[in-house]
Amino acid sequence: MKEVMPAPQTEKEFVRAALNGDDEAFAELVRSHKAAVLRTAARFARNDAELDDLGQETFMRVYQSLGSYRGEAPFGHWISRITIRACYDFLRERRRHEKDVSLDALEYSVADPASGAAFSSGQARLILERGMSKLKPSERLIITLFELEDRSVREVAALTGWSETLVKVRAFRARKALKRSIGGEDDK
Repeated sequence: MKEVMPAPQTEKEFVRAALNGDDEAFAELVRSHKAAVLRTAARFARNDAELDDLGQETFMRVYQSLGSYRGEAPFGHWISRITIRACYDFLRERRRHEKDVSLDALEYSVADPASGAAFSSGQARLILERGMSKLKPSERLIITLFELEDRSVREVAALTGWSETLVKVRAFRARKALKRSIGGEDDK
């Protein structure tokens, strides 16, 4: 007679059950963290297909790394680190395969601040997206986490594994690169 185990109640128990082959326990972990993973990944994906790919890649990595979860930090934080790494790897891979497109070829115009011309939110978003697409993956990652998600230096350091000093330096350089890429600063 097979021994019936009680249903898992905590994330640690779900992890333990998933490691013992309980697919439903892993599915429950995915269900409880899917929204947070996709919210973070959406900042890096250009469309729904890329978002789906990032979500699948993240949970595949979670499954493969489940045995390394030690329970010292909350499970959600552990998944967040995996999500950030998957997104960073995704950006690097996408950058490797993209052809360079000249900013001159982009069909948008930048308003002249002296004239007082204003951007619509759609125009501003388009300019930001195109400017971000020109950044290195590490620059895009830091701008996304630090500026768009409004995370603290400490949070970004914890998620990326970088020191707080390195986060500050990379944020400064990334902001400068973004300004250059959208035409807000001359190359010096």
